[in-house]
Amino acid sequence: MIMKYQELINSGIKNLRKSHNLTQEEFAEKIGISIQGLSNIERNRYQPTSDTVDKICSVFKITPYELILPKSDDCEDLIKNITLMLKRCTKRQLKKIYKIIDILIKF
Repeated sequence: MIMKYQELINSGIKNLRKSHNLTQEEFAEKIGISIQGLSNIERNRYQPTSDTVDKICSVFKITPYELILPKSDDCEDLIKNITLMLKRCTKRQLKKIYKIIDILIKF
């Protein structure tokens, strides 16, 4: 199942909050939205505004890309994120990626 863009953003926000060990109240205060608003975002009821995404990225010094596909040491998360990226690639891009992976694995 392909995750929708909104779900990627919303789950990225929730993961970011949890990775910083912040409560919804603390996180909402940092980014200047209501607790209910954050709760609705995390439950995929609403999509954050571009201003909210910009504020989150500014406060936590990340890019929007990192918000959608955060860095992770968890192999399952890495595989999931790589799979999502690969699904958006053209056949030509996939062939190039395959060659690169093949070379890297040999090290």
